[in-house]
Amino acid sequence: MPQTQEVILYNELIESVKQTLKQDISRDEKLLEICTLLKQNISTFDWVGFYLADVSGKPELQLGPFAGKPTDHTRIPFGRGICGQVALSHQTYISQDVHSEDNYLACSLEVQSEIVVPIMKNGKFVAQIDIDSNTKNSITEAQKHLLEDICQLLAAEF
Repeated sequence: MPQTQEVILYNELIESVKQTLKQDISRDEKLLEICTLLKQNISTFDWVGFYLADVSGKPELQLGPFAGKPTDHTRIPFGRGICGQVALSHQTYISQDVHSEDNYLACSLEVQSEIVVPIMKNGKFVAQIDIDSNTKNSITEAQKHLLEDICQLLAAEF
């Protein structure tokens, strides 16, 4: 059975992430490379970034590396918005229409869909990947699995 384009892209992206993680560069440089890789290869990913758990233990997310337009949301309290919600729930969250969300923090009026995937290390929340799409209903199940697999690979970096 021939592989679909989505499966081929998934395999290529996972391999690229693995190669990035082997490089002798800082964690933030690796995260930025992954942001750029995803944004360039998935047409509906308009903003790709990482939010990291505050190292001081404060229940807050701190903006890490990202690819896309700058955001005013450089710090987000746990529980606030979709990103803050994922920091508490430790569960992937997909919104196919962010404007229907009660707790959505608008980064841009253009954003229509969002996926946030937690990065867990030894059962502890350490960071998350946040992806905004300017296309409504654009997050696929395959993209969800890709991002969850990438986050599992990234756990070792924290």
